[in-house]
Amino acid sequence: MDTIKINDLRCYGYTGFLPEEQVLGQWFEVNLTIGVDLSSAGESDAIADTLDYRNTIAQVKHLVETAQFSLIEKLAHAIAQSVLQDELVQQVCVQLSKPDPPIPNFGGAITVEITREKGYDR
Repeated sequence: MDTIKINDLRCYGYTGFLPEEQVLGQWFEVNLTIGVDLSSAGESDAIADTLDYRNTIAQVKHLVETAQFSLIEKLAHAIAQSVLQDELVQQVCVQLSKPDPPIPNFGGAITVEITREKGYDR
């Protein structure tokens, strides 16, 4: 399967377990690996034959910026389901990170990674 990768998409959103995360918000980083057949686009050189990733970026940004979930797992799942709505997309891997989670004495990032395919019913 061919892939399109969208990396380092940075968005400000309001998902988090703590009440202040849902009020004050925080930065999120999203990486997507999107499974799509690129053979037609490779032959035709036409954007109509591929995923217009400008739309995917806008869609993901809007979701992160407006959704309010308690868990980043839920947000990652919602992103995956949204990307899979495009008829050309067969599979998507979502890496969603909180680069500065509100955890005392922790200077790292928290990342969840999920992979979903068309027809996934969970």
